[in-house]
Amino acid sequence: MLTPLNTATFAKGPKKSHQGGPKNAHARGKNFRAGAVYVLTNQPNNTVAVFRRTAKGTLTFAAEFPTGGAGNPTPQPPDPATDPLASQNALIIGPGNRFLFAVNPGSNQISVLKINKNSLTMVDLVDSGGVRPISLALDHDLLYVLNEGGTPNITGFDVDEDGTLTPLADSTQPLIGGVAADPAQIDFSQDGELLVVTEKNGNRIDTYTIDDDGLPSAPIDNASNGMTSFGFAFNNAGTLVVSEAFGGAPNQSAASSYSAADNGTLSVISGSVANSQTASCWVVIPNSGKFAFVSNTASGTISSYRINPVDGSLTLLNPVAASTGMGSAPIDMTLSVNSRFLFVLLGGNQSVASFRIGGGDGSLTPVDTIGGLPFGAQGIVAK
Repeated sequence: MLTPLNTATFAKGPKKSHQGGPKNAHARGKNFRAGAVYVLTNQPNNTVAVFRRTAKGTLTFAAEFPTGGAGNPTPQPPDPATDPLASQNALIIGPGNRFLFAVNPGSNQISVLKINKNSLTMVDLVDSGGVRPISLALDHDLLYVLNEGGTPNITGFDVDEDGTLTPLADSTQPLIGGVAADPAQIDFSQDGELLVVTEKNGNRIDTYTIDDDGLPSAPIDNASNGMTSFGFAFNNAGTLVVSEAFGGAPNQSAASSYSAADNGTLSVISGSVANSQTASCWVVIPNSGKFAFVSNTASGTISSYRINPVDGSLTLLNPVAASTGMGSAPIDMTLSVNSRFLFVLLGGNQSVASFRIGGGDGSLTPVDTIGGLPFGAQGIVAK
């Protein structure tokens, strides 16, 4: 387990598997703004664990800070214990790396924490507008939350300059699948004019057009090309890449790419490009927009895809671009701000693994693994 909560000073971190000895965060600088990885512990007393990141991608545990709300490490069936929220974007970072936004699924709240040089300061704690918030989306001063429980919905908030949240009137909209939706993620398109939500149970992708007041349309029903649409990401050309877990069927996972029309309808570009792995769930796209990485939870691997810059078509680059080991359960992933490093939260090992990304070929080279997280942690973001 991590050290007790520490809101002012650093403590010794857990052992690092690649070096076999403890690292003292005092030995290197304390500036979170210079490079850090943040993990949502998702415990009943919810916290954000902070790991300092060096220029080489190595990690050192720094400190742990409360969100003020409650996490929930107990999964809702059929989600596994290693993936309690079964979502992407439970923890996100704002523009300029000034604020963190975190879900508190156990208390139906959203937290905002300000990033200081060597601490996180609580800024706001608000009701999520629903039950069991699991994913967040941010576009400038507009935040939306995906509430999974009860009757699932999306709800919007204005983000003030100081990071505080104000509920956006008339912003709540349902999901197409209603109580049976089992959603996974919410996020904005690159231009902020479209909100996207994946429904695992309904094999569909809900879209919402956003008007000038930040309000969403009614949900637009788009069929997922493959089964169990899960995580997704947009590249800078507007191509949407969605992972497909195919219900966890062995060696059947895939990813599809889509284009989005102004009216919110999606058109398949490349349909279900198979990777021969199991339970593809999370997707990240580096700044170049040329590659997509997909974590395969049941296989303990990460697959890489090439995205055609002209038409957005997908080509499988490497079905096993990296292996985190059987039972490691790679779930959430995030990129450093310069896209030189990929950080992967391992739900089975309660650890974070880092990889260096080959800019020209999308290769992944192992750099570091650091453990000590509590079981049920979910949500990761990097500076």
